[in-house]
Amino acid sequence: MKPGSLFRKVVRESTPLQCLGTVNAYSALLAKRAGAKSLYLSGSGVATASYGLPDLGITNATDVCIDINRITSCVSDIPLLVDIDTGFGNALSIKRTIESIIKQGAAACHIEDQEDGNKRCGHRPNKSIVPVNEMLDRLRIATKTARESDIDNEFVVMARTDAYGNEGMDGLLKRCEQYINAGGADMLFPEAVNDLETYYKLNQSLGGEVPILANITEFGKTPLFSAQELFESGVSIVLYPLSAHRAMAKAAFTVFQSIIENGHQREVVDLMQTRDDLYETLQYHEYEELMDNLYGK
Repeated sequence: MKPGSLFRKVVRESTPLQCLGTVNAYSALLAKRAGAKSLYLSGSGVATASYGLPDLGITNATDVCIDINRITSCVSDIPLLVDIDTGFGNALSIKRTIESIIKQGAAACHIEDQEDGNKRCGHRPNKSIVPVNEMLDRLRIATKTARESDIDNEFVVMARTDAYGNEGMDGLLKRCEQYINAGGADMLFPEAVNDLETYYKLNQSLGGEVPILANITEFGKTPLFSAQELFESGVSIVLYPLSAHRAMAKAAFTVFQSIIENGHQREVVDLMQTRDDLYETLQYHEYEELMDNLYGK
C-alpha cells in the first residue's frame, strides 16, 4: 500500500489516530516499537534537532527532505506526516517540494497560511496570515501535484491555518470551508485552538466528513486535552509533535550537567537506555549474526 493510502486508512480506522513526533531515525524506531500507527516530522524538529536553529523559516525543503529520508529509510511501514511550513516559496517551489517529499517516502504534509517571509511558531505572537486566495493558490498547486504523482497519487495534503488567533471563530470556519471546497485540501489543521468547542463547531460546519487534526503541543496555547476528549469533539488526528524530543533534550542536559558537576555519570545512569534495550530496538544481534554468517565466524 502506498504511504498516502496507508495514512488515509489509519485515519479512518482510528478513534482517534495518535501521531507521534520523531525528529530522527532512531526516535522513529522507538515510536514504532512503542506501537505508533503514524509518525510526524515537524519543521521545529528539523530546525532544532538537526541544525540547532529556531523555527523561524530558516531551514528549507532540502533540510526537510534529508530528515524524511533518514526516517523512511528505516521505518517505511508507518505513514509519516511532514510539516512543510508555507511550501518554501512560490507555486513552482511548492510543486517541487511536494514532488520531493513524495519521492522521499512521506505519506502526507501540511501547508500553512502564514506569510512566507514572516514565518512564526503557531503558538507565538505576531503571526501574519495571507489572504484566502493566496492560500488557495498554495493548496491548488500542492493537491494538483499530489494527484498527478506517479509515485503516490494518494498523498495527503492537509491545510494548516492560523486563522483562529488572527480572525476568530468566524474567520476559521470561513477559511476552512474554502480550503476544502475551493483549495482541494484533504484534511484540516486548525492551529492554537484553546477549547474543545471550537473543534466541535468546525467538525459540524463541515458535516463531520473532513478529518481534523489537533496539535497537542506542550507549553503552547492548546490545553493538553486527552485523545478521548478530542475524539468526542470531532477530532480525527491528535498530534504530539515534540513530546519525545523535549523529554530527550531535558534528559541530555541533566546528564551533561551531572557529569560536569560530579566527574562521573553514576548519578544519572537510571535515566539512560540500557545497552540491551538499544540493541533490541536496532535489531543489533540480527545484523551481527548476518556478519558472522558472511564472514564465517
